[in-house]
Amino acid sequence: MVPKYKRVLLKLSGEALMGDKSFGFDNAVIAHYAKDIKSIVELGVQVAIVIGGGNIYRGMNEAETGIERAHGDYMGMLATVINGMALQAGLEKIGVYTRLQSAIKMEQIAEPYIRRRAIRHVEKGRVVIFGAGTGNPYFTTDTAGSLRAIEINAEVILKGTRVDGIYTADPEKDPTATKYNTLTFQECISQNLRVMDMTAFTLCMENQLPIIVFDMNKPGNLLRVVRGEKVGTLVKG
Repeated sequence: MVPKYKRVLLKLSGEALMGDKSFGFDNAVIAHYAKDIKSIVELGVQVAIVIGGGNIYRGMNEAETGIERAHGDYMGMLATVINGMALQAGLEKIGVYTRLQSAIKMEQIAEPYIRRRAIRHVEKGRVVIFGAGTGNPYFTTDTAGSLRAIEINAEVILKGTRVDGIYTADPEKDPTATKYNTLTFQECISQNLRVMDMTAFTLCMENQLPIIVFDMNKPGNLLRVVRGEKVGTLVKG
């Protein structure tokens, strides 16, 4: 089976790693993600990953916490590196070669982010996990995902979520919400569909980088997406 996509960037939320817990990691979720990622690596797909940090630290209201925004964002970046290390361990446990690259230098645990080196790693079949966001406060990990995908010439961003696509309303709150199979970038903007934050979304739109939003928690979905099956919602130009 020839995959539809040769090089992808997988964007995962930190909250997804919690499973049913209220904080931290669920080992079963990490094992499930690792197994699904391995299935597309074995198909010959080149994979890079950006993961959030919301299961450990989410930038909270400055008025409530007393922590200024920039300081809190750096704390969140460190949380993404912890998540990257956890996913790296899960992947290497089942024989997938990985590299963790950090936008903030921490040589003992991760390579510094170097674009050409990242591209070389994925060309050699290694899964590259990008940690510490963009390395700058005021930018989300969605923006980091869009930026890294463009930098390494990924063909698509695969946004793995808890829902199976983009809906007219939040399907977890509104049972009458209906799902879109495909959307244009302009339709998402005009209908105020929050696929990503606007900075991340605009980067994708300006660079004609398609986004597929799909349910990462359903085993085998990732493989179906890279095969080109109709899974989730495709956003394109």
